[in-house]
Amino acid sequence: MKNNIVLAIVVCRLISSAGALAAVDNGPRLGPVTVVEVVLPNRSALDELAEAGYNISNVRGDIATIHATAAELEQLAEAGYEYLEIGVDGQPADKALGGYHNYAGVTAELADYAAAYPDICRLYTLGQSVEGRELWAMLITDDPNTEEDEPEFKYISTMHGDEPLGTEMCLYFIDMLLTTYDSNDRVAELVDNTAIWVVPLMNPDGLETNSRYNANGYDLNRTFPAYPDDFTGTMFDGEPLGDGGRPVEVRRVMQWTADNSFVSSANFHTGALVVNYPYDDDGKGSVDSPTPDDLLFEDVSRRYSVHNIPMWNSPYFNDGITNGAAWYSISGGMQDWNYRYASCNDVTIELSDVKKPSAALIPDFWDDNRESMLSYAEAVHIGVRGIVTDRSTGQPVWAEVRIEGNSHPVFTDADVGDYHRMLLPGTYNLIFDAPGYAQFLIENVTVTDGPATRLDVELASVDLDDDGDVDLGDFAEFAPCWRQVGCGLCEEADFTGDGNVEEDDLRALAQNWLTGVE
Repeated sequence: MKNNIVLAIVVCRLISSAGALAAVDNGPRLGPVTVVEVVLPNRSALDELAEAGYNISNVRGDIATIHATAAELEQLAEAGYEYLEIGVDGQPADKALGGYHNYAGVTAELADYAAAYPDICRLYTLGQSVEGRELWAMLITDDPNTEEDEPEFKYISTMHGDEPLGTEMCLYFIDMLLTTYDSNDRVAELVDNTAIWVVPLMNPDGLETNSRYNANGYDLNRTFPAYPDDFTGTMFDGEPLGDGGRPVEVRRVMQWTADNSFVSSANFHTGALVVNYPYDDDGKGSVDSPTPDDLLFEDVSRRYSVHNIPMWNSPYFNDGITNGAAWYSISGGMQDWNYRYASCNDVTIELSDVKKPSAALIPDFWDDNRESMLSYAEAVHIGVRGIVTDRSTGQPVWAEVRIEGNSHPVFTDADVGDYHRMLLPGTYNLIFDAPGYAQFLIENVTVTDGPATRLDVELASVDLDDDGDVDLGDFAEFAPCWRQVGCGLCEEADFTGDGNVEEDDLRALAQNWLTGVE
């Protein structure tokens, strides 16, 4: 009885001290960083560690993997947490693991591909890293010089420099697309109808030093804008990009993302074997935190995991997939920012329980991931697609496309006017909105289990006097058309296209009152 009382007191002290864990500086981690496995006395301890700012990289059962400075380790010990040191960040890679590309090797290989396949690829740089290395991005499509009515897709890898397996998978993927384009109908179909971007190495400085962090000590997957502290709206709403003061590699990827219209994407990591989908953080801690597109995310995540047999048969994750926050919550992750701000459906793919598997196993990992990478990329073509144009001019319109009952919008590409709304089979009501235009509703749109349903839309401008603003001048043009049709102007005032100028058209004018068309 006495022993049980003593044990209870010890457990209570442990839980109590963990709850008093002091916050750490969540800025750059300079100096030696030790990788430790921390024993979690309970699930709430995981949130306490995250809220305190500790850099958690994995959770398995009651063990969390954390990258910590000496001061952070001291605070962990003072708070009563037990931990085991398992490595040191930036430690030279095991010589026996040779065979991975370094930065120079990646650069040379991408340059060779760009020179060998100029008809279907272009090599760009997004900018330079802290230490001046290029952030290479390869575009693969049938006409790389032209913006087309096709979805844009991206793969990004090695945000953490000590997780290079994804770089190798991206290079294999590039090689497959380019070398089999003329002989593989399935590859040709994807390349001809998709703008495929691949960034094999987002953190080249970290790769060169075998470090999780960039050269300034930042974890790139914890420094994207976090909702709602850093932003609350979308790029379509006019929410600022918010890239100021962020690591240069993060800024470059944010700018590139905002300059394009990505529909779907994934970023590669190692340290676990799972597809992790948003949200990573919805303000509720480490519990299941579904997006409005939760079922869609589960579906496309399974499209990846089902073809990767070790991942699909994971003993830790059903079907090899997990909601991010249900695994463990992080703030400042790339996938949540992509989804919330840029309306790009992004997931995080963990390729291996081992951070850096033997180079001899890289071909085996490609065998596990080849079909997965292809199938996931192909999923960008499901749902509804079309072009939104101005009814009078035929010019593309930058518009918001929403689904009734789903709060998450997608946007058209302003250059072409094309939109690509990934959806599961079903029947939907679609709403099209743009400043200065009458809202347009199309009901009972059927989506099948196949290529996206085509639905082109013409929006009617409510700027009747073409002065760039919706104001009294437009009302003066509108008023004589009330309850009339037949003349050219009255047809323009029939914003809803139902053959009458009446309440719905007046409402459309009122909804855009004192707004600019552009």
